[in-house]
Amino acid sequence: MMISTEIHLVRHPEGEPSLSDFRLVETPLPPLRDDQVLVRNRCFALAAVMRTLMSGADIGMPLGTYRPGHALFGSALGEVVDAGDAGVTGLRAGDLVMHHYGWRDYVVESAARFRPVPADTLPDPALHLNQGLTAYTGLVRVAAIRPGDTVFVSGAAGAVGTMAGQIARLKGAGRVIGSAGSAAKLGLLTDRLGYDAAFDYHDTPVADRLREAAPDGIDVYFDNVGGEQLAAAVELARPGARFALCGALRDQLGGTSAAVAVDPVEMIGKRLTLAGFHVADHRDLQGPWLEDFGGWLRDGLIEVPQTVVSGLQAAPGALLSLLRGEYAGMVVVSVPEQ
Repeated sequence: MMISTEIHLVRHPEGEPSLSDFRLVETPLPPLRDDQVLVRNRCFALAAVMRTLMSGADIGMPLGTYRPGHALFGSALGEVVDAGDAGVTGLRAGDLVMHHYGWRDYVVESAARFRPVPADTLPDPALHLNQGLTAYTGLVRVAAIRPGDTVFVSGAAGAVGTMAGQIARLKGAGRVIGSAGSAAKLGLLTDRLGYDAAFDYHDTPVADRLREAAPDGIDVYFDNVGGEQLAAAVELARPGARFALCGALRDQLGGTSAAVAVDPVEMIGKRLTLAGFHVADHRDLQGPWLEDFGGWLRDGLIEVPQTVVSGLQAAPGALLSLLRGEYAGMVVVSVPEQ
């Protein structure tokens, strides 16, 4: 009988999570049915939204929330070890697949739950874990970015934000502005990722910082944060501006945006469009995104900042570090083969 090593949630944490909220568990794997495959994970991604999933709060995520006594989950890249009945599963041993069963080394599931990774699309298969599709969806479809737009991205040094600024530039934005939480992150945005200006959101009032960076206002706001930054974006929005609401880091990381007033009269008067979105509703953009992304990578036009952490046992500590703002770009946990 094969064993999967998994990270389970012990309890819904109250306040800041700690390592005691996680447990390394060995779980027997069931025998394969004809429609199932056995996959060994190579790596999986960490994300700030996992803090909200740990709380047990229902936020409408397609996969639900984390439950105590069960393995955590998240975007992962794996290799098919046993393809079951290949005539039924359509997969073969050695195939690389994307799925949502991270936080473990092996998984047995229906083949329908795994998406084959197209061969040679990207130079490094692990790049399929980046959150560029989320940024692409928010900018291209939700905010309908136009040439010459002034674009503001909050949480710009995160896994989504580092991609959003670059995509905005590549899609013709006239000016790209980002917010982040440290001097090192601001330097990353302006020195390497093509942001025209960046400011530290700790330097309040945020509206004053945004006004300095965008004296003529903004046309597009890609929101990863909510709270005061959303209110500032409304204040600095030009008539007809489009907002793509992707995340609410201020709430996800333990803050609150409830006390920050956003004036609906101002939004109506400026004819603003605000739309929340989830990338799972826009899977038809997967092809166009990979085509654009692959071309930009080959031409050296886009960068994917990342931190790689080795080993399942290191994943909980890495997530806590991510939640404390210690990383920029995407964070990937590699799973060495035992």
